[in-house]
Amino acid sequence: MSRALAVFHGQFGRASLYKLNRPLAPHAHREGHLIFLVEGAPATIVVDGEAHAITPDQGVAISPWQPHEFHPGDFSEGAVFLTLYISPRWFSDRAEGVHEHMRFGSVPFRRERHIDKTVERVVNAQMEGVRGDLFEGELLALTGASFEASWQAENAGQIPVWSRASDFRIRNAIRLMNERVTDNCVLDKIARDAGLSRPHFYKLFRQHVGLTPNLYLNTLRLEKSIDRLISSADAVTSIGLDLGFASQASFTRFFSNNVGIAPTDYRRVSLMN
Repeated sequence: MSRALAVFHGQFGRASLYKLNRPLAPHAHREGHLIFLVEGAPATIVVDGEAHAITPDQGVAISPWQPHEFHPGDFSEGAVFLTLYISPRWFSDRAEGVHEHMRFGSVPFRRERHIDKTVERVVNAQMEGVRGDLFEGELLALTGASFEASWQAENAGQIPVWSRASDFRIRNAIRLMNERVTDNCVLDKIARDAGLSRPHFYKLFRQHVGLTPNLYLNTLRLEKSIDRLISSADAVTSIGLDLGFASQASFTRFFSNNVGIAPTDYRRVSLMN
């Protein structure tokens, strides 16, 4: 059964230890995303349609807003993964020569010995409840080493870089999506308000943003749900209804398909800096 072992939130973003034995639906994050196998069977991550292995020798680095989906290697016992969601601004403020967009050079990268040692320290800190500057220092070291390793990979620089949408209609649509993330049927309304037919809206959005409107909206809903889970005592049912889900079951299914665990489990193990 998939479950959360530890989740920590801070200015850097999120650091999580998950035991996963179920696939995750295609999704994206506005943060830089790093995944390391801690124990158990290797898994597969599909990024922009290309499959990459997550193994003891290889980590994966996913740039902000890059669509991806997870497939476990063991559907019975599962495996434990360290997953980082790193704020590009936090990282760029602390690492010289890193652009705010935090683009990695390659999805797969080799886990050299110094990276393995840092992964081990971060995992131990997670399990022991170590927080503060020491923990963030280890996260910065791990993110920096992974960033460098991604640019040293053989296929570095092949990831497309999606710039800010240049079409004013798509910029307006993005603004409306952020304002109306809790509305039902929000995409149909936004397409009309942006002056576009639904097919044209979907085509332009994918061209300018690099992912579908549905994935973008799901990312916003997931972010809001996580924020409510860790910063309020609101019932899970209320959170789901406020975000436009018809029932707690549909919200739990959405959350589990995108995170790997139920929202109640996520809230139980989450800690704030």
